[in-house]
Amino acid sequence: MTQRRSAQTVPRFGSEEQMKKEAIEHLKARIAKQKEIEKGNHISHSEEVNEMVKWVKLSFIVAAPVCVLSFVKDMTLVDHQHRKHGPEPDYMRIRKKEFPWECSDCELFESACWKKCREEKAAENA
Repeated sequence: MTQRRSAQTVPRFGSEEQMKKEAIEHLKARIAKQKEIEKGNHISHSEEVNEMVKWVKLSFIVAAPVCVLSFVKDMTLVDHQHRKHGPEPDYMRIRKKEFPWECSDCELFESACWKKCREEKAAENA
């Protein structure tokens, strides 16, 4: 691959008319060079669409099996660690501050604790 270099030229000193003429010639030469480069790299719209479709299909062919196999592996081979049901040891319930909701000793998704707490509050209010 050839390395392209761009050089900026400064018009020579002369009359304003000569400098404008030289600048216009320089621009025409740069435009001609750009058109020459574009002719060699021209790809039609249909070719671009076909290339895009090819890569979309290839992505799905690779991604779909990877996702399915990852899901199967996680469901069958990996033993997920869940909290045991029942009371926890005291060292697992150390609180430095209360939770910011009405039942300050209950964790957010611990429904049995929430139910018990609400029953206790209802009994106190009754």
